[in-house]
This record gives sequence, structure tokens and C-alpha cells, in this order.
Amino acid sequence: MVEMMNTYYPDYDVLDLKEEWDPVTVDVVLKRLGPFPALKFLQDHEEPKLRVIAKHLVYDHRDDIFDWIIHFIDQRLSNELGEYQRKPDTPPEKILVREGLQALDTLSQKLYNQDFLEVGTEEQFEMLSDLQLGKAASIPEWSTVPQQDLFDKLLLLTVSAYYSHPTIWSEMGYGGPAHPRGYYRLELGIRDPWEAERKKEEKNGE
Repeated sequence: MVEMMNTYYPDYDVLDLKEEWDPVTVDVVLKRLGPFPALKFLQDHEEPKLRVIAKHLVYDHRDDIFDWIIHFIDQRLSNELGEYQRKPDTPPEKILVREGLQALDTLSQKLYNQDFLEVGTEEQFEMLSDLQLGKAASIPEWSTVPQQDLFDKLLLLTVSAYYSHPTIWSEMGYGGPAHPRGYYRLELGIRDPWEAERKKEEKNGE
């Protein structure tokens, strides 16, 4: 049984509809459930740090979902395809993430005399918040690792993977890929019969 977070669609499972998808789509989506191959880019000491950061960014704790997120990011960073876009003064994402994760340890050592994973959740949140604002304490690494670009990259990679997991689709009431079935009830407020039906809120005393 898949653990569900608070959702308006507690009885909905998008995978019940997989027979409506084409075989290639089924294969792509089911692979997001694992098991996943060994990491290609991320090193052993980087993976747990990235996992903790990702959990902070999306306020979730389910390791099966974060197994997919780590795999997604690892595949992205090990791929030789170019990035969507990048500022002229921002290093390539492979370098940005690798050196950025190391910079967080340097920052944490400066502030708390401990590596990032060794400090408490509140301290980790504070460092990430400062990073988002570009106001983290001064360390040499920030001369080559733009703080806000690092935060934005970690957020983009995490969120892209998180909202592509079928468990999250189910919790959102998203019906998954529309090909080849398609949508036909496009009017506002009208759903196709195969789409999730939102649970009605219970009235007080009922």
C-alpha cells in the first residue's frame, strides 16, 4: 500500500489507468518506482546530502519518492545533453551542484564547526534560506558558485522529479499522460469520467 499524504483524492491511484497508456509510456512511468541502477555521477558522500536538501525543499519524507528524485538528478547530471539555459557567469550544472554541495559543508563548518549533515534541521533550513536570498555567510566558494543559482538549480531538479512521480500524481488527482486516450470534456469544472473525483469536505458533526 502506497503511503498517501493529505489529499482530496485518497482513493485514487493513477496507475489503475495504465492500461489506457501506450506501452512506451507505461514503461517510462513504472520505471519511476524503482529499483534504480547504481549512481553514475553522484558520489557516496553527495547522495545523502542531496537527499536531505530535497526533503527540505518539498517538505516530504517518503524515501521511495526520494529514491526516484536522486536517480532523476543523477541521470540528469551524468547526461551529456546540454542544459535548458544558463547565465553566462554560472558554471555548468555538473560543476554547480558538485561544488555547491561541497560549499554547504564549508559554510556549515564556518557557522557550526560541523558538516551540513551533522547539524540540526533548523540550522540546515537557515543555511538554505540564506542561500535562496544570496545572503549566506562569506566563504571563498561563493566566488565561483553563485548562491542563488545553486539554490534555484537544486530546487528545479528536485521539483521536476517530485511532480513526475506517480504517487504525487495520484495525490494531486492528475490522470497521467493523456496519450492515446486524450481529453474530451474541456469545459471549466467538467471532468472526464476517468479523472479523479475530489473528495467532498465533511460538514461539522457529520
